Amino acid sequence: MSFTQKHLDAVESAIARGEKTVRYADRTVEYRTVDELLKARDQIRSSLVAATGPRSRVIRLYHAGKGL
Repeated sequence: MSFTQKHLDAVESAIARGEKTVRYADRTVEYRTVDELLKARDQIRSSLVAATGPRSRVIRLYHAGKGL
């Protein structure tokens, strides 16, 4: 299943409220434990990161000379 940021927001909102039920659009999922909910959040995050591709690298150049 492909996840979206809205799925992640719904799961994180349920975690913040201390609930084990997540509602998104016309679907409702009830998790047995909070640990299950946390695992679902981690899986959604991993899926979103994998879908966005590799992160770009930032290269910072420093000049430690006397300057001008």
